[in-house]
Amino acid sequence: MRRVAVRSVVLAGLLVLAGGLPAGAHASAGAGDGPGAEADVAYHGRVSLTGARLRIWLVPENDGPAALANATVRVRLSAGLADGQELSRGCARAGLREVVCETGPLPLHGRGRHIGLALGLREPASEVVVRVDTWWNGGAADRNLANNEHVVLALDTGDAYAF
Repeated sequence: MRRVAVRSVVLAGLLVLAGGLPAGAHASAGAGDGPGAEADVAYHGRVSLTGARLRIWLVPENDGPAALANATVRVRLSAGLADGQELSRGCARAGLREVVCETGPLPLHGRGRHIGLALGLREPASEVVVRVDTWWNGGAADRNLANNEHVVLALDTGDAYAF
């Protein structure tokens, strides 16, 4: 089931790149609670940068009012990713600077699986802008986007920047 969800999201992402969906439209392929459901997905985590290595750790949460069978978090970078990434289970590369990961089930007032990424950059960078948002949530409405859309500036210090 997990691989199917990630493949559906990657396939939908490729349709967007190919012009199959309007720019900015989020894919809604795969299983989920469907249109009409409402959930409040949020992400909290840390980002650190050391040379050409970017580490991201995040935890998805759902404040309700409905549980979600699964969602997909998107991580976009201002720097290019190196070839041959070894990604965490449930994650897939979705572009030159983009990775998507499934959250797993998001229970009402609960957390999804912890997601850890150790990403290699194409070349060392003094700073990287990391954008985190929801790519897919099964068609559920989310009226509070402030807690699931983050922009983090990570400096090449090895320090962890929280969001």
